Amino acid sequence: MSVLLEREGARLEVCQERILKVDGEADFDSAASLAAKGTEWLQGLPRATEVEFDLTGVQRASSAVLSVLLEWLRTAQACEVHIVQVTLSQPLARLTAMAGLDPLLPTAETSVSA
Repeated sequence: MSVLLEREGARLEVCQERILKVDGEADFDSAASLAAKGTEWLQGLPRATEVEFDLTGVQRASSAVLSVLLEWLRTAQACEVHIVQVTLSQPLARLTAMAGLDPLLPTAETSVSA
């Protein structure tokens, strides 16, 4: 496990060398830092690497978290990194469903590249 960011109540780490995991309060105060550190990590991966995003530790859903997630998806696509699964907490799952973003998020049942 490698910690990429720990500040303002949010923690971003890499688990098992391929899972980008967010825990804590991913809000407007920490969103820019989370997006930047996650983007930097994605850009450093070899092309065709398969990764997962784990946001089960984010218990307060906000548009800031969605912005971070969308930024990571764009970066992965640009770097030809394959997102095979995005796991969301219940509050985030409800928010992405309301925002109509579910089709953009690969799950265990629908393994696709971003």
